[in-house]
Amino acid sequence: MRLLLDSHAFIWWVNGNERLRPRARRLIADEANAVFVSAASAWEIATKYYRGRLEEASSIAPDIPGAIARQGFEELPVTVADGQRAGALPGPLRDPFDRMLIAQAVSRDLLLVSNEALFDQYGVHRLW
Repeated sequence: MRLLLDSHAFIWWVNGNERLRPRARRLIADEANAVFVSAASAWEIATKYYRGRLEEASSIAPDIPGAIARQGFEELPVTVADGQRAGALPGPLRDPFDRMLIAQAVSRDLLLVSNEALFDQYGVHRLW
C-alpha cells in the first residue's frame, strides 16, 4: 500500500498523538507500506509553525527532511503537473495545501491519511 500523510497525520505520528486513529497507525507502521510526505506539507508545517500557529510541530519544523528520513518515510516532490491539477480542482476547497495533497494523491493513486472529510468530494481514497 502507498500512503500519503496529511500534515496533521505526519505531526501526530511523530509526536505519538492519540488523535491519529489506530488503523492509520497500523498502516503507517507496517514496513510493507510506502509512506510519503509531500513537499506541500513541509511548506505548510514550516509556514504555520514559524508564524506561531502550529506549536505541536516544534519537534519537526526545524528539520522536516530529517524528520521524514528518521521515520523511514519518502519525500514527495511537487511538480508543475501537480500544480496544474491542484489549481484546476473544482468546488469549495480553498486551502492550497489541501488542494495539492488531493491532486498528488489522485494522480499517483495514493491512500491519503487525513481527517478532512471534505476530501472525499474529490475522488481521493482517504483513510481515517
